[in-house]
Amino acid sequence: MSDATQQTLLILGATGDLTARLLLPGLGGLLAGGGVKDLLLVGSGRYGWDDNRWRTRVVDSFAAVGARGRQVDAVVKGARYLEADVTVEGDLRRLLDTRQGRLVMFFALPPSVTVQACRVLAGIGLPEGTRLVMEKPFGTDAASAEALNGLLARLVPENQLYRVDHYLGMATVLNIVGLRFANRMLESALNAEHVQSVDIVFDESLALEGRAGYYDRAGALVDMIQSHSLLVLALLAMEAPSTLEARDFRDSQALVLRATRVWDGDPATWSRRARYTAGQVDGRQLLSYVDEDGVVPDRKTETFAEVVLAVNTWRWAGVPFRVRAGKALRALRKEAVVTFREPPWVPTGLTGYDRPDQLRIGFDPDRLCLDLNINGPDDPSVIESITLEANLGPGQLPPYGEVLRGVFEGDPTLSVRGDIAVECWRIVEPVLEAWREDEVPLQEYPAGTTGPDEWPMPQRPQR
Repeated sequence: MSDATQQTLLILGATGDLTARLLLPGLGGLLAGGGVKDLLLVGSGRYGWDDNRWRTRVVDSFAAVGARGRQVDAVVKGARYLEADVTVEGDLRRLLDTRQGRLVMFFALPPSVTVQACRVLAGIGLPEGTRLVMEKPFGTDAASAEALNGLLARLVPENQLYRVDHYLGMATVLNIVGLRFANRMLESALNAEHVQSVDIVFDESLALEGRAGYYDRAGALVDMIQSHSLLVLALLAMEAPSTLEARDFRDSQALVLRATRVWDGDPATWSRRARYTAGQVDGRQLLSYVDEDGVVPDRKTETFAEVVLAVNTWRWAGVPFRVRAGKALRALRKEAVVTFREPPWVPTGLTGYDRPDQLRIGFDPDRLCLDLNINGPDDPSVIESITLEANLGPGQLPPYGEVLRGVFEGDPTLSVRGDIAVECWRIVEPVLEAWREDEVPLQEYPAGTTGPDEWPMPQRPQR
């Protein structure tokens, strides 16, 4: 093999759930599609696995996405595993010595361990051309994210640093860009003149699922809204970039996030939090969150979070953006909903009008829906609602496959730039502070319901 084409993917935290459930299936899909060749796969963790056990995990994860073929088989055959403590210099040097060709280091580790490992790497140095892939959350607040940016800048240039948010690899999320900027009729209506409100919803029927070690320290606001929801908001609200190259694309995201604030600067009024109690979801009986293994009840970790935000730009001034995420809810619901303003006048004699038009972009399942009002087929003086729907393909690759393709090809477009990571923390910090001070009560909702009672949006004057 040519050293010029070969790459080594070194996964730190290879024995963890994220590697098996998301990272390896994404890699398998990429390999099966011919997206990367000449790859050495090295896994590392603190457990005493051997090569055979690691290869079994790789095979099982590849099989989950039906990944087959010569390149898949070659990667499995050559896969290696090394037990190591990544906070120990000697262990890290031993891992770096496995490199063949360009090195890609994927930190599938808790944030605190990642920081410790990077401090050790700063003293060692990295091979030229090394690419680093960091999992969320990136830091614990704006100041720590800034500090981590500074630390990583000692290791590699920004264009060799990939902060992963796999929702940016979802085909439907990326389709927001095409939907907005390739349709003049639609784009011309996406502004404060025509839009009443925007909702970004990430509801899950899944509960804790054994993730207390991470989730109980994060909660719904940090786990979902601080990262996924705000990045989707950026795609919905940003101005058109001149190109889809990384610099232009991410500049547009950064500009709109810098203009985003909690509504009225009042997190005590325009945020809420809750956690689930015992209940039933899809026929499964769930314990109350506080009774789950590993949960510390006194932390008051929320499993449901909702915040209303303002995007203070010419296009969106006065439009409330509500971001919501929750666990153990009745049904899976992942979508962005644009609710248009009511028409200024419905002619006298037309009856039945009861809701404004809506554009709904579904992320799981992948679909596009437009809710409109039309004359009814029986009595043309009666308004009825219809839905125009298009099912969108899931994309050729799993989300992590899209992310990894960008890493291997040196394209950071789908990674989170350092300043964007800091802005996302800056937006949610007032909410986190209000919650720490108990200015917002911690509500409860039974598992398997739709969450806390409906929460009204801020009212806007009709134009």
